[in-house]
Amino acid sequence: MSFLQDLSFFSMGMWSLGAGALGAAALALLLANTDVFLSKSQKATLEYLEDIDLKTLGKEPRTFKAKELWEKNGAVIMAVRRPGCFLCREEAADLSSLKPKLDELGVPLYAVVKEQIRTEVQDFQPYFKGEIFLDEKKKFYGPQRRKMMFMGFIRLGVWYNFFRARNGGFSGNLEGEGFILGGVFVVGSGKQGILLEHREKEFGDKVNPVSVLEAARKIQPQTLATETK
Repeated sequence: MSFLQDLSFFSMGMWSLGAGALGAAALALLLANTDVFLSKSQKATLEYLEDIDLKTLGKEPRTFKAKELWEKNGAVIMAVRRPGCFLCREEAADLSSLKPKLDELGVPLYAVVKEQIRTEVQDFQPYFKGEIFLDEKKKFYGPQRRKMMFMGFIRLGVWYNFFRARNGGFSGNLEGEGFILGGVFVVGSGKQGILLEHREKEFGDKVNPVSVLEAARKIQPQTLATETK
């Protein structure tokens, strides 16, 4: 009888441990799908962006200050998390679909990458219809650099983004660093300031193209901005 009681207590104990483990796993999964553990972003200032060093990707690289990109006509700038990522390629294609309207407004479209690996930038170019520059110090991914590690793979939003991009026909590779999160900026001309700042909160968290276009329409070319003062 004592043996049966011991066996019963043991079974109850194991069941309790199992139930506790399942409960802990469920809680962890629930929390992982909230914003509790997400890296907090810090908004950039115009002065911070202006002082960033960028490099051209041609045969004779030239280093220049980022403010050259938007000084006269403003700019839409994508900070690419990873050129080979199919989610980044999807967002690049979305932004590129705005190119005709941006051209009408006289607003250029640019992208920055944080590394140049083999043909990754070249392979990204078909998805992105603007000029691409190298941000070696990863300043466009700051001021507070944010990362999403393997927690991203248990977020329902990320899986939704995966399926959306796959169904859209996008594919990619695993080349390069892909944990530092990117974003999109719309910057006005001269000292007009940052008109839109979208920070990727998880893999595939795209900017709304409508919001980009609305912000771009607020840009005053430098000549007009001077005349209205």
